Order: sequence, then structure tokens, then C-alpha cells
Amino acid sequence: MTSRYASAKNSIAECDICGFRYKLRELKRLVVKNIETDIKACPECWNPGQPQLMLGTFPINDPQAVRDPRPDFAGYPESRAYLQPATENGPIISTGFIGTVTVETTP
Repeated sequence: MTSRYASAKNSIAECDICGFRYKLRELKRLVVKNIETDIKACPECWNPGQPQLMLGTFPINDPQAVRDPRPDFAGYPESRAYLQPATENGPIISTGFIGTVTVETTP
């Protein structure tokens, strides 16, 4: 079976962006918003498709609000209480990689 086109192994072409000569097989097609264009670019000028340029092509649904929100019930004050650890031996001393941390509890 024969091909309708000649082989491009020795063909020379110009980059559509910078105008320098390259082998035709080295040139790549530019892709803009997931659509291939007829622009051929050399390896230095060619950039892959950027996701930032595809805004609006994908549906975005990111709801933030809650339907019929209820306020906190004020009958549970212990849920908002700040509890300090009770120790009989005085302050709690903790050590780590950076240094020493001293936590003192007041009655």
C-alpha cells in the first residue's frame, strides 16, 4: 500500500512563530483551549496548553451557603467554655525540637 504523501524525514520548514528553519518532523502544532491550530512551532516556541486559558470550558458548581441555617443553641455553655488542664504538680512543661515551652495554669 502506497502513501499519498512523500516522507517528511528530510523536509525543511519554518517555525510560524520565530521564522527559523527546522526539520518538519521537529515542529509541533499549537493547542489553544484544547483546539489544535494550523500553527506549527519549533521546540523553543511551543508551549503546552495552559489550564488558565480554559476558563469557562468546564462547569463549576461550588456552593458556599447552607439552606435554612440554624443558630447555635445557647443552652450548652460548656461547648464554648475554655477548659484549662488541672494539674496537682504545678505548670506543665513540654519539650520539642525547637526548645522548651512552659505552660502555667492559674487557679
